[in-house]
Amino acid sequence: MRIRNFALDLRQPLTTATGDIERREGFLVAVDVDGHTGIGEATPLPGWTESLDDCRAALDGVDHPKTAIETDALADTPAARHAVSLALADARARRDDTPLAASFASNPHTSLPVNSTVGDAPVEQTVEAAENAVSAGFDCLKLKVGARDTGADITRLRAVREAVGDDVSIRADANGAWDRWTADRVLAAISDLDLEYVEQPLPAEELAGHAVLRRRHDTPIALDESLASVPPVRALASNAADVLVCKPMALGGPDRVLDVASRARNAGVDIVVTTTIDAVVARLGALHVAAALPGERAHGLATASLLDSDVAADPAPVRDGKMSVPESPGLGIDPDAVLD
Repeated sequence: MRIRNFALDLRQPLTTATGDIERREGFLVAVDVDGHTGIGEATPLPGWTESLDDCRAALDGVDHPKTAIETDALADTPAARHAVSLALADARARRDDTPLAASFASNPHTSLPVNSTVGDAPVEQTVEAAENAVSAGFDCLKLKVGARDTGADITRLRAVREAVGDDVSIRADANGAWDRWTADRVLAAISDLDLEYVEQPLPAEELAGHAVLRRRHDTPIALDESLASVPPVRALASNAADVLVCKPMALGGPDRVLDVASRARNAGVDIVVTTTIDAVVARLGALHVAAALPGERAHGLATASLLDSDVAADPAPVRDGKMSVPESPGLGIDPDAVLD
């Protein structure tokens, strides 16, 4: 197994619930299966995964990639596990001369809608960003909320709905910023806006509170940060979500997401796949995973524009609010282009 480190700056700092992100550092991993090379990526994000140092130590300790995955030796380092799992899947799909998505599902999507993330800005700038996204072809917007007072967020959501009309889906992402009383008040106030869902209104560990919100309000509830705090099976068992937002990097690989998706379907819960602001290898992996899932929801994969550069050219850019799934074997990217 070969390992190459990389570092990519963001075009501008991204504010999240756990602090600003200015740079993404990680490792590219190459694994050979039956004479075919597969590529994986580990881009740790503290708060979601292990640290960069722990990730490298875990990768350095892998003697046999297949054994490491089968024995769950990387269970405590999800980013490292993601890299190895993705590289193995890529190599096997190349060996079988099939796109990665087709190795995951018998009839995968060939193109997927993706959402445009509209950051936390005053109402005029928020509306302008939303209108620009719709003009660029996006029909699903994700608005960041929770950093401002609730009145301002409600005003922003109403203004965007009025500006883009009823044909555009709107998601609101609070990143766990509200307490139960605040979330209850906001959900009541926006009940007429027909939001696709409100993502992580309460802190990650408050599964019972999310379940109460689901019972009290018609607006669907999605869990994101909770999946980094509790096992997904527990989140499903708690009846706390209509949607699980799954990050392959944080869950430990494409196989983990596909397993969660299968369990979620049995529980009547949908899946949206998103990235952790990854390089092109992990973004492609997430795209193939999303393509293997049923349903028509937009996924959170339009994050390449946040990076100032990348480890290789992107074969699946966003066009008109959609991403086409590469048809060439494996991930759809030349391993040599990534490793050189």
